Amino acid sequence: MGDPRKFDPTFKGPIYNRGCTDILCCILFILALMGYFAVGILAWSQGDPRKVLYPTDSKGQFCGQTLNAKPLLFYFNILKCASPLVLLEFQCPTTQICVERCPDKFMTLVKALRKEDDREYYKQFCKEGVDMTKVTPEILKNGLCPSILTPSKNFTRRCLPALETLKGGVVVVDNKTTFTDDLGQNINATDLLEASKKSNVVVEARAVAMRIFEDYTQSWHWILLGLVIAMLVSLMFILLLRCLAGVRVWVMIIMVVIVIGYGIFHCYMQYASLKGQAGSDVTIKDLGLQTDFSVYLQIQQTWLAFMIILCIVEVVIILLLIFLRKRLLIAIALIKEASKAIGHVMSSLFYPLLTFALLSLVIAYWGITAVFLSTSNEPVYKVFNTTECMYSRDTCNPETFNSSNITTECPDAECLFAFYGGETLYHKYLILFQFYNLFLFFWCANFVTALGQVTLAGAFASYYWAFKKPDDIPAFPVFNSLGRALRYHTGSLAFGSLILAIVQVIRVILEYLDQKLKGAQNKCAKFLLSCLKCCFWCLEKFIKFLNRNAYIMVAIYGKNFCTSAKDAFFLLMRNIIRVAVLDKVTDFLLFLGKLLIVGIVGICSFFFFTGKIKIVEDAAPSLNYYWVPILTVVFGAYLIAHGFFSVYAMCVDTLFLCFLEDLERNDGTADRPYFMPERLLSILKKSNEGVKTVD
Repeated sequence: MGDPRKFDPTFKGPIYNRGCTDILCCILFILALMGYFAVGILAWSQGDPRKVLYPTDSKGQFCGQTLNAKPLLFYFNILKCASPLVLLEFQCPTTQICVERCPDKFMTLVKALRKEDDREYYKQFCKEGVDMTKVTPEILKNGLCPSILTPSKNFTRRCLPALETLKGGVVVVDNKTTFTDDLGQNINATDLLEASKKSNVVVEARAVAMRIFEDYTQSWHWILLGLVIAMLVSLMFILLLRCLAGVRVWVMIIMVVIVIGYGIFHCYMQYASLKGQAGSDVTIKDLGLQTDFSVYLQIQQTWLAFMIILCIVEVVIILLLIFLRKRLLIAIALIKEASKAIGHVMSSLFYPLLTFALLSLVIAYWGITAVFLSTSNEPVYKVFNTTECMYSRDTCNPETFNSSNITTECPDAECLFAFYGGETLYHKYLILFQFYNLFLFFWCANFVTALGQVTLAGAFASYYWAFKKPDDIPAFPVFNSLGRALRYHTGSLAFGSLILAIVQVIRVILEYLDQKLKGAQNKCAKFLLSCLKCCFWCLEKFIKFLNRNAYIMVAIYGKNFCTSAKDAFFLLMRNIIRVAVLDKVTDFLLFLGKLLIVGIVGICSFFFFTGKIKIVEDAAPSLNYYWVPILTVVFGAYLIAHGFFSVYAMCVDTLFLCFLEDLERNDGTADRPYFMPERLLSILKKSNEGVKTVD
């Protein structure tokens, strides 16, 4: 596919005399970023994150912000929070007010009106301006006060009943299992428990979060030490691959052959042991479909089938090893050379820190903008009622509600804050702003990743095309490659990132549609959607693979994205078997490396934080949850290993493409010498005439 590369006497590695590529896409990306900043500014001017952080009363006021002296939210009738409406509209259909503190005693309105002290205490849990000299029925009819107070506690700024569980699982409030309010209704403490759970799904989350925070304050320095150890082990693993890559690969291959061979032996022994037993000669066809799969293990034909399949797999693997042994040796040599290249370009190991910082900035901007966009609505009030009413859930105005005819036709109706929305032009296009925010997030995140790939590819290509290593390697290869990428190829990076972002957004839309259709009965639509999801998943993987190799070509030759992608694709297709072997061998080695690093650090942190290491038993901190620092160290170790190995994988891919180019460009003569190291020349049984490459 395509024409092989021809010899160019002026080519000595990444071209320095290059021009800007994909300028139109660069301009489009800059304009998109300007629009992104405009959306962010608009969202920040309209949004209010307090809607996420603070509870709101029935008037839409923030407890603890608008009403600074009253930071807690109090529900008039917590039982109404058990309604399914809470899950639909995220609002309890009962009056809610901001209070200074939660009630700490059990009291009914009738009892409170009998004494002056109780009246004043009860008044703080009523609406402002209530006349406590009125009779109880009139106060309750107008919804000015709750009919009953129960001892409550502050959970996530909300007053929820202080429930206790006695022996036997009996739920009580103030040592009572049931009580009667002023409306004559019997209330069960268990009902209060269910209502409390519905009103605040994170009742226990705050206490757990505080304990986790305490664990972090006690163990943060040990966590940092664990991450430093993970970094050192990752670096050591990469450097040791120079010596141990071949051993690891051959051990892996031998182990696979031995395991499959044992499987064949085991299947034969099972087949032989069943010979002559009653019923073991029944065929799978005669047995039919059985829900208990262990039945199939009791017949000879099953083990015979397993043995035949494993024999075929074993023969295929052995034949592949025989015919692909040279390509396997090339893959091992390139992996060793990649370890050597990183040893000469050590600054490449620190580049993932820049990628991580830029990705963190992109994620933070997207998250903050999304929060401000989602909280830039205005308070919407709706009619809530307990009996049948034609105005139920209609929009209302709390200022004029009491004088409207709704209260006449529906005496128990209330105009309560429901949610945040709006009908302005800004609110109508709010969903488009959210979509634009998501799309630019994918585009920017992919651009940052592409920038890292081009930068590292340029640095490692400088290493490969240096004839005398390390003397001919240019100074500051990573910094120079980053400068070239930003100066000349921002448009190409934006082009490749745009294609990938479009596919990713389509996948998000398909996932959204899949969630919407989960309850649908249309099996044809579900099947079509599943096929589309599978196709776009494969397309995303292919585009990532193509982009990665296209960026290597961009870093080396300085051409536009489409030309680079075409050249990379044809070059790989001309060497498809080598690509497959190298890709799988590299993936397996890096997987083993990540598994080894995470396993070592995870096991060590487990024994340390659980106090099982006697030498440092006294140094281990006292924790609420020992799994908190362990999981943090394990996750951090994986990220560190992934960061180091992403550099290594990029190095292997770059050297591989350079190796393929080297084979097509040069022939080993004095005028056209190979740039590959001696071990690759010996594997290919080639040599340079009159010159000697440097290991």
